[in-house]
Amino acid sequence: MKSTTVKKSPNPDQRSPFLQAAAILLAATLFPFPQAQANPPAKSWKGKLPISELTEDQAILHALNRLAYGPTPNQIDQVRKIGLEKWIDQQLNPNSIDDSALEARLDRYPTLKMSSDKLVEKFPQPQQAAKKEGITKEEYQEKQKEKAREAVAKIDQQNPNAQAEEQLAKVVGPQRIVVELSMAKLDRAIYSNRQLEAVMEDFWFNHFNVFAGKNQDRWLLTAYARDTIRPHTLGKFQDLLLATAKSPAMLVYLDNWLSADPIAAQRMQSELAMRRRRFEGIFGPPMPPPPGTAAQPGKKKQERGLNENYGREVMELHTLGVDAGYTQQDVIEMAKCLTGWTVHAPARNPDFFFDDRIHTTGKKVVLGRTFNYGGMKDGEEALKMLASNPNTAKFISTKLARHFVSDNPPPALVDRMAQTFQSTNGEIRNVLKTMIYSPEFWSKESYRAKVKQPFELAASTARALGAEVDVTLPLAQWVGRMGEPLFQAQPPTGYSDKSETWVNTGALLNRLNFALSLSSNKVPGTKSDLNALLGPESETDPHKALASALSAFLDNQIAQQTETTLEARLEDPQILQATLDDQVKHVNESLIAGLVLGAPEFQRR
Repeated sequence: MKSTTVKKSPNPDQRSPFLQAAAILLAATLFPFPQAQANPPAKSWKGKLPISELTEDQAILHALNRLAYGPTPNQIDQVRKIGLEKWIDQQLNPNSIDDSALEARLDRYPTLKMSSDKLVEKFPQPQQAAKKEGITKEEYQEKQKEKAREAVAKIDQQNPNAQAEEQLAKVVGPQRIVVELSMAKLDRAIYSNRQLEAVMEDFWFNHFNVFAGKNQDRWLLTAYARDTIRPHTLGKFQDLLLATAKSPAMLVYLDNWLSADPIAAQRMQSELAMRRRRFEGIFGPPMPPPPGTAAQPGKKKQERGLNENYGREVMELHTLGVDAGYTQQDVIEMAKCLTGWTVHAPARNPDFFFDDRIHTTGKKVVLGRTFNYGGMKDGEEALKMLASNPNTAKFISTKLARHFVSDNPPPALVDRMAQTFQSTNGEIRNVLKTMIYSPEFWSKESYRAKVKQPFELAASTARALGAEVDVTLPLAQWVGRMGEPLFQAQPPTGYSDKSETWVNTGALLNRLNFALSLSSNKVPGTKSDLNALLGPESETDPHKALASALSAFLDNQIAQQTETTLEARLEDPQILQATLDDQVKHVNESLIAGLVLGAPEFQRR
């Protein structure tokens, strides 16, 4: 009897010929990238845009990679048809763009429209929910698991998205809030017609970072993204700064909700103790504490006082920058200005309010200016002063230029952007317009000078493939696997915007595996039609498949070295799926597409 050998399908992590080739390609992102060749477009086409070093196609692709999350199929032709300058003008004025299709897509996430109060009520902490129901925490958690099992049982296993839907159905507790927020963030990046607005929302969230794992912040993030960040993406920086300062999410994250004038806090504690003594005089002494819960001898209760965390970060990270010349005393005085900016109760009533009882009275001196307005106006005027400071103009302009132009933006460009920032009282739209209408933005040095962060890569890959993402959770999980879990940056600096952070061997191979998985329809909940995208001839001719992929994903803008390396892989048995008794070549289009999407030209923006 003949033995039968079962041939296993290749593991995506073990396609050695492809990983070796892609490793060579991806390694190129570690080194200086070949610059675009000068071939200026016609003046009638470029309008007032100062483009002199990029071709028309290069300029369009550059704009779509910097001011958007990359092109969708045929979008380069669409932008060419309406004109690049007009497309940019539309993006700078997002309210003029219909985005109803995206909003309909986002309707599947009910938490997005809920207030923080409602989220606290609907997704309580297990300990609180168990106490309310009169059961143990373990019993409550078992009830949640049973709820998830019931949801999974209702899923139609014939549905091609069943696996992804099962993953989502299992998320039933407070984590559901962050999961839906993450899926919506990706959907917005992939499908929004208001691409620049989506890019700026991500930029500002990272600038004013809040970590979902800090205390009650997972219940507060939805309102923070929806009501604090998004409405101000292209408006006045001062308005955005004040909105973040009053956001319960920021107040909890940087502990300002606990900050109080020490003297006022002591006075409040004394008044509370006096009320308790009067109460005891009427109703008798309170019941003794249960055994084992009494205060430990020698352990002093922590007293409430001034917290400098937010006062420091609002100067160092949000406005002036670390080298602006302020002192530790300035930080203390800034913190005093912001005492009383607090939250009623993050776990029960997470709304902002100003508590005059714990505000520091008297004069506070920050950067040589005295603040003694009294009440909430002390903090408001101090924040307005920071927003209008020349150091803030330069710091914000530098960060914008670093994100949109290069890791080391030209000082002359930053200076012009900072001048616009000051002359327009921090109008972000005008600062961006100064940047976009600069020769530095369109220079050959800027072209593909940035490496995509994992979130940008996931969104741009899905857009390039024209993918239909029905359940976004697995895609969001890939973003985390590549090193950028959404809403999970712990430090207030957020995620790094510099290429060096994202280009190490492990990260690059992860990126390749992602590209292969997505192009092969191996990411649950996401589907793309490569045959329709690359054409029927690609099924039998690897060279035509590669040519179509280069055209579809890179608009044929690829270095000769990269193209030669890709062509050398086309005769590999895993590309040509022919057998001895079937000489007809069956091209594995997904592997070719994955290699192109893993090429340095696509990894850069």
